[in-house]
Amino acid sequence: MNSSTILDIFRTLPADPVKLTLFSSPLPALLIVVGYLIFVLKLGRDFMVQRKPFNVRRVMLVYNLCQILMNAVLFGLGFYFILVRRVYDLRCMEMLPLDHPEKHFERLVVYAYWLNKVLDLADTVFFVLRKSYKQITVLHVYHHALMVLGGPVIFYLFGAGGQLCMMGFLNTLVHVVMYAYYYVAAQYPQIKGKLWWKQYITKLQMLQFAILFVQATLVLCLNPGCNFPLSLQYLQLAVSTSMMIMFGNFYYQTYIRAKSKQH
Repeated sequence: MNSSTILDIFRTLPADPVKLTLFSSPLPALLIVVGYLIFVLKLGRDFMVQRKPFNVRRVMLVYNLCQILMNAVLFGLGFYFILVRRVYDLRCMEMLPLDHPEKHFERLVVYAYWLNKVLDLADTVFFVLRKSYKQITVLHVYHHALMVLGGPVIFYLFGAGGQLCMMGFLNTLVHVVMYAYYYVAAQYPQIKGKLWWKQYITKLQMLQFAILFVQATLVLCLNPGCNFPLSLQYLQLAVSTSMMIMFGNFYYQTYIRAKSKQH
């Protein structure tokens, strides 16, 4: 596929005509991600070269509380939408048609989730300001950039919702647990090393992507007539696989190999 073909794709009308700030076109997200990468990989580090790490503990406490609250609300909305209202058939979670009475709710929840992914970029900014560069791993940057850029691209080409809502639903639960850990670790640094459940956050992240991998596989194998875009099914498989590999490697390096070196 050449560059003109790619441009032709984005010259087509968006799948969903509703305009949402920063979300209705991939361009703002692309600019956000490019700016993010330039800052965390170059400009931010250059800025900190002659400076001591900033004390951002209080800001991080507020930030972590906001993240816990936002992700808890999003998880609750997802639970209500998917499991209580049962808007989707879990065997085939098709995107709701534009004239569906629940479409506006579906669209707004997806949009709110994406805004939260943009907010997640602050994680890396804090790492830079604290000069905690070892935490800025390939996995960390890849995950954050992918989530921000992927949302508007999918919304533009296919619309919002459907099977990918399961990804957001699971992810918000993981993030409630993760930011709760971050909050406790920042609020009580003296017990940070005793927080035994840290490694289980990584296990929970791997479980999340394993579930998504199984979901896409089952739909492809058992329900091939499902009207959820085939390209997104394969995208879910690819992203889930890459994330399981990268989180698995992180878990091995951090909790298994590191412990073996201590003995």
